[in-house]
Amino acid sequence: MTATPVLCLASASPRRKALLASIGVPVTVRPCHIDETPLAGESAEVYVYRLAVTKAEAAAPLTGLPTLGSDTAVVVDGRILGKPADFDEGAGMLRLLSGRSHHVLTSVAVSGPAGMLSCCVATQVTMRLIDEHEMAAYWRTGEPADKAGSYAIQGLASIFVKEIQGSHSAVVGLPLFETANLLHQQGVPIWQRV
Repeated sequence: MTATPVLCLASASPRRKALLASIGVPVTVRPCHIDETPLAGESAEVYVYRLAVTKAEAAAPLTGLPTLGSDTAVVVDGRILGKPADFDEGAGMLRLLSGRSHHVLTSVAVSGPAGMLSCCVATQVTMRLIDEHEMAAYWRTGEPADKAGSYAIQGLASIFVKEIQGSHSAVVGLPLFETANLLHQQGVPIWQRV
């Protein structure tokens, strides 16, 4: 028997849904298709915050439940790395990340009885050197094609990660410590059967 949803998730991300399930929060999924193009001069932090809030606002009227929107960006040298369009773009991103540190910013916005509550979490990820053969082999797995920065820390690319400073779950797509705090403030229970 499936638990009654207590939260609307404004995202089609299976990773975010799984992260919420891991803390016992049953959700109904209502992805919102919004323009995710960064605005001219927009910082990465403002960008992820704007998208998280926009997603939560768009989905909130659909269910009557508190609604969570989130967005994650991989940032290197002030540049936001989105999802790669093809192998060349994906390999280019991995070359930028190889052998150095970058930041992953994840913003969470929860609309509910307490209004719109939000936070942004920054995590530093350091990659080992990745050679060209590994980049090509990784691309062929299909995993990096729909991932910001062309990698999934929770997947096959975990072998590239030398060090992480901050929230692992935020890099996956949802900072659980901060998310649980926002949900608590909105009266959303955790540890339900999912």
